[in-house]
Amino acid sequence: MIMAIKLSTYLKNEYGEKVYRLSLSSGCGCPNRDGTVSVGGCTFCSEGGSGEFAASGSIDDQIQEAKARIQQKTDASKFIAYFQSFTNTYGDVARLRELYTRAIMRDDVVILSLGTRPDCVGPEVIAMLKELDQIKPVWVELGLQTIHDETARAFNRGYDLDCFIDAYKRLKEAGLTVIVHLIMGLPGESREMMLESVRFLAELEPSLDGIKIQNLQILKGTQMYEEFAKEPFHIMSMEEYTDLVADALALLPETCVVHRMQGDGPRKLLVAPMWSLDKKRVLNMLTEKTKGIVK
Repeated sequence: MIMAIKLSTYLKNEYGEKVYRLSLSSGCGCPNRDGTVSVGGCTFCSEGGSGEFAASGSIDDQIQEAKARIQQKTDASKFIAYFQSFTNTYGDVARLRELYTRAIMRDDVVILSLGTRPDCVGPEVIAMLKELDQIKPVWVELGLQTIHDETARAFNRGYDLDCFIDAYKRLKEAGLTVIVHLIMGLPGESREMMLESVRFLAELEPSLDGIKIQNLQILKGTQMYEEFAKEPFHIMSMEEYTDLVADALALLPETCVVHRMQGDGPRKLLVAPMWSLDKKRVLNMLTEKTKGIVK
């Protein structure tokens, strides 16, 4: 059976030891919040732009702070400089080049990973990322969430599937590693619609490098929280979600690295599903259900 590979396995094969993510902040904003594309952003996105766990301060201070947290529990020596919050290719390219060069040139950083939007990877950005990729691997993480434009309009994503396809192809043509984010359980989506998103990614040419799958989380302070409070919609149980993920991963080619199978939002903001706070239990269930599907 063809099996996709877990990120932990991939990294150990590549670097000979466990590699840890450092959650960092680039100081970028988002065009879907500042009025360039829209105002308010994606309705599920929190005030922190999905970066509640990121460090703060200068890039060197952030890295030291994030490393210190990890090294309280482990003797880790190799790290991914992971810029997750907001849109990390949005803004002055010269500033971003300086920031990311400073991060990637550190001996303890082996990979630079940037979360961004497909509508924020123009030619100048791709040229910068290609330069950095000559130093060490650069991963570009695109937040697609779903292939269904009607769902995307409902949560105010601000771009259509064609925009994603165009950005994906240009990034791959530049030789960059592309990882795509999907959210399972978006309002109005059936199980089959969610699997259609996975099938679409599995059949992309050139082949998809990596995927992140997570369950929808309702967070206080978001527009989706207000909508959910007024008119609750179905939130998958842990059993439903883990069954779905197992079926989704079975669709992926062996070249695809599975970067995430679950999400764990900040406890103080999470409204639903509360089962996602029990990360160990969810992971154990996913591990059991994906035996023989991922390695």
